[in-house]
Amino acid sequence: MKIAIDIRSAAGEKAGKGWFTFNIVRNLLKIDRKNEYILYCSDFVAGFEEFKNAKQKRISGSGIFWHIKTAIEIYKEKINIFFAPTSFIIPILLPKSVRSIVVVHDLVAFLFPKTHNKKAVFIEKLLLKTALKKAYKVVTVSKNTKKDIIEKFAVDEQKIEVIPCAAAEGYGKVNEDILKEFKEKTNLPDKFFLAVGTIEPRKNYVNLIKAFALIKDRFPEYYLIIVGKNGWDYEPVYEEIRKNYLQKYVHILGYLSEKSLVNLYNLAECLVFPSFYEGFGIPPLEAMKSQCPVISSFTSSLPEVVGDSALLIDPESPSQLAEAMVKVLMDEGLRNTLKEKGLAQCEKFSWAISAGSLHEVIHKMPKK
Repeated sequence: MKIAIDIRSAAGEKAGKGWFTFNIVRNLLKIDRKNEYILYCSDFVAGFEEFKNAKQKRISGSGIFWHIKTAIEIYKEKINIFFAPTSFIIPILLPKSVRSIVVVHDLVAFLFPKTHNKKAVFIEKLLLKTALKKAYKVVTVSKNTKKDIIEKFAVDEQKIEVIPCAAAEGYGKVNEDILKEFKEKTNLPDKFFLAVGTIEPRKNYVNLIKAFALIKDRFPEYYLIIVGKNGWDYEPVYEEIRKNYLQKYVHILGYLSEKSLVNLYNLAECLVFPSFYEGFGIPPLEAMKSQCPVISSFTSSLPEVVGDSALLIDPESPSQLAEAMVKVLMDEGLRNTLKEKGLAQCEKFSWAISAGSLHEVIHKMPKK
């Protein structure tokens, strides 16, 4: 079969959807050496060169014009299956002769629209229902998102396949000498909480900073480090830092490489992940694999991701979050338990297993 994939999100500085695309496609290509893959992009994406049965095809342009041109190319290439890991536009444009697998990461545009980019909310509300109807198969990254889709759009449960995310292979325990050298080079504080994710309302950093302000006087030697690039409506986060006079104690580092992030997980007191809503939530697994304790929201998909391996909190409550942060600092036994359970929990998720599930979906699809 000829299979086409939109890999644009795997380019450059990747967030959750980009890492899903990168890792699921790489691992799928490791499994499937028989089918022919055409990887559509707007710029070359590093990481797929080793696979002889896959070629990248660069389509110029942006926005709707890129999607139209790519849909035409897919039709000309006589593609059998189109895999859409992040966008719903091309599956809607394609004829029925091309069977589409559409990935729905979350329904934040429908359930929490005020925390999401307005343009993205408009596009998803306009297109998702049609894309779900036209898709031959729908993939979600969590049982929670599957449940949301069934409730919101009455999609047949048999049409939806849950294929979860995972932490990449590079995460894990790091040698003490490497950590010491990293600290010296980066001038990091000795003691800090870590938060990872794009700076946008859904990630709930305003309440995280309020929680940190509640414990700062009691633990003056601790800092808060946030790793993530500025996203939609990021300004209130910086305003909250100023309002609480925490400019010296809250460090926003922007986007970091996987190598730097692994070191931070190893050095942090714990990962704090107070998100209002997640389709999956990869950072808690990255932290657990690196033996970093996790505090997480009890909302959306996060309980199925972290299991009983994290302290679960109400994201609406800064005081509850502050209390959990103090618990982690004061209770060494709790920290060790969270580390031990976290290692076992993250082993339940694997990009190789997820890619195997996707390969099975592809294998079962009609060839014509």
